[in-house]
Amino acid sequence: MGPTLDAETRKPIWRHSILDADGICSPGERVKNKQVLVNKSMPTITQTPLEGSAQPGQPQYRDMYKGDAFLIKILLRQMRRPEIGDKFSSRHGQKGVCGLIVPQEDMPFCDSGICPDIIMNPHGCPFRMTVGKLIELLAGKAGVLDGRFHYCTAFGGSKVKDVCEDLIRYGYNYQGKDYVTSGITGEPLEAYIYFGPVYYQKLKHMLLDKMHARARGPRAVLTRWWSPIEMERDRLIGYGASMLLLERLMISSDAFEVDVTLSVYCRCHYCKSSCHVSSLRIPYACKLLFQELQSMNIIPRLKLARYNE
Repeated sequence: MGPTLDAETRKPIWRHSILDADGICSPGERVKNKQVLVNKSMPTITQTPLEGSAQPGQPQYRDMYKGDAFLIKILLRQMRRPEIGDKFSSRHGQKGVCGLIVPQEDMPFCDSGICPDIIMNPHGCPFRMTVGKLIELLAGKAGVLDGRFHYCTAFGGSKVKDVCEDLIRYGYNYQGKDYVTSGITGEPLEAYIYFGPVYYQKLKHMLLDKMHARARGPRAVLTRWWSPIEMERDRLIGYGASMLLLERLMISSDAFEVDVTLSVYCRCHYCKSSCHVSSLRIPYACKLLFQELQSMNIIPRLKLARYNE
């Protein structure tokens, strides 16, 4: 078992060069396109070389991993650059999705010429109440100037008052705010910006793994309802896209054709006329509701209005 050897050079061929002795790729190897990760065969019988020839004969192979006896899991790691749609989080659970990637020359900068790596929407702190993140920025800024670590939790450590005094000693604003200039207009921003180092980590929710066509999904047997994502419905309502909402919630879901009798007229059994019957498209759940009401001796009525073309 292991990498397959070339018949002439007796060296592992390129496609099998990352395989270990057990036929599985070694940990930490760099995988290239079209390389074999699991070798499913091993040489069994090698033919003897022909008379007068120094080259060995061609080996025979047999399959190794067959049936349910083996379960091999391989975890691949990729180096990805951040892109729009990737999710990030601070150490305090302040999550956010990258909404814009700005060129370096358009980024704002402070008096010392430092550009931020991440610009966070400040509305996230009141909602998630991540006060520790604000203290982390303040203490991290003072720690960089002092060259030491700060322990800032609710159970003790550095106090905010002491950290603010450290910033004043180095000529910074005691609140951790900086005078920031816009990289687009070259003019200073109207307000001071809370500016400092905060540890961020990239989460596994990346756009590259979620770029796929979304199917309708399972339907409920009783109501024929295809349930879209709740946030999808709320987003369409927020944008005011009523016709798109109708398409996603009814037409693509449980649209049902029914015949509605107009006034007191009905379909004539003799002349087979249906001039007083109107065809209407309603959700199947609505039709099911009408039938359940009828089973309770409640007769629902639909009032139809004719609009002028």
